[in-house]
Amino acid sequence: MTEKYDVIVVGGGMVGAALGCGLGGSSLRVAVIEDAPPPAFASEQPHDLRVSAISIASASILKTVGAWKGIASRRFCPFRRMRVWEESGDVEFRSEDIDEPVLGYIVENRVIQLALLDRLVEFSNIDFLCPARTKMIDYGPQGSTVELDDGRVLSARLLVAADGGYSRVRQVAGMGVSGWDYEQHALVLTVETAYSQQDITWQRFTPKGPQAFLPLDGPHASLVWYEAPEDIKRLKALPDDALLRELIAAFPSALGEIKHIEAKGSFPLKRQHALSYSKEGVALIGDAAHMIHPLAGQGVNIGLLDAAALAQVLVGAHKNGQDIGAAHVLQTYESMRRSNNLVMMTTMDLFYRVFGNANRPLRFIRNLGLGLAERITPAKKLVMRYAMGLGGQLPNLARGEAILG
Repeated sequence: MTEKYDVIVVGGGMVGAALGCGLGGSSLRVAVIEDAPPPAFASEQPHDLRVSAISIASASILKTVGAWKGIASRRFCPFRRMRVWEESGDVEFRSEDIDEPVLGYIVENRVIQLALLDRLVEFSNIDFLCPARTKMIDYGPQGSTVELDDGRVLSARLLVAADGGYSRVRQVAGMGVSGWDYEQHALVLTVETAYSQQDITWQRFTPKGPQAFLPLDGPHASLVWYEAPEDIKRLKALPDDALLRELIAAFPSALGEIKHIEAKGSFPLKRQHALSYSKEGVALIGDAAHMIHPLAGQGVNIGLLDAAALAQVLVGAHKNGQDIGAAHVLQTYESMRRSNNLVMMTTMDLFYRVFGNANRPLRFIRNLGLGLAERITPAKKLVMRYAMGLGGQLPNLARGEAILG
């Protein structure tokens, strides 16, 4: 027997779960499918390698859908300052400069997902199917069918791809992408530092690649080291004591003393953008729609904005008696998000190209620009607002406004 829904969301990670929560409490019947649940959280566990810099706009989404309490009850780290520098150019952004208590939060991805799933299962109109693997996806413009590996069959008017950069949904719907691999990989490390709790995140640009520091709660931090693929491979293979010596030699004194390395991992950098985010009966959100350079940590943030925008469009259309799978309805979602995402992706590409160039005159211009950014208050405040996710067209949930009622 086929179970009928209005919306099937394939993928229950952070972005898919956020969409489910955004649709929670509506009159739409929704299924969210996820392969496997995230491991349970315990406060004594080491920090996960995968963390995200959550913007103020993303935090508003999480608070408005009722998921923030699940984050606050676990762990997170607010940051109030953000520093960017290279040689003589140096700029520091402070939340007090724009009368905000914080610039954002560093949160482990698993904590975000768990908090959203805690909330998701509270909604009577949402079925969270997990663990559940998709055996077959049959996309159709007027309705799609998903068969699970346990034999269950689901159908819905709208199919949503929240299943990552190599999305099966996107592939079966015949939606193309453009993109390329960057010439760098990233080494990610969780470390214990001699410093106690910090409230600053920083990024230093070097001729070989950026180095980033993200504070975690207590005397812990996440470090991101961008280098050529062969250099990252060599670094990752080193024993921890040898890698620690390399860190001390390469990273700035602002890092302070590292007591020990708790975990390490690496990943390639890839840029990918779907040629369209929607067509009749299907929509893409998160990494299924775009993969962005992680330089400013905006990947999860723009994905959460996708989820908030799509939830708003679907609830509004359904309330007005419109077909939620119609191409013109889904185009409203695409028009809200695609151009904004493209601006963010292009900006990150520009940073990568400009700051990754060792040309001496260009280095002088970069340092001059960072110095001017520190001194020109209006420009500095504008950059801060975009970094906090408060620039451009924002969906209601990102402004703290409910979409139901």
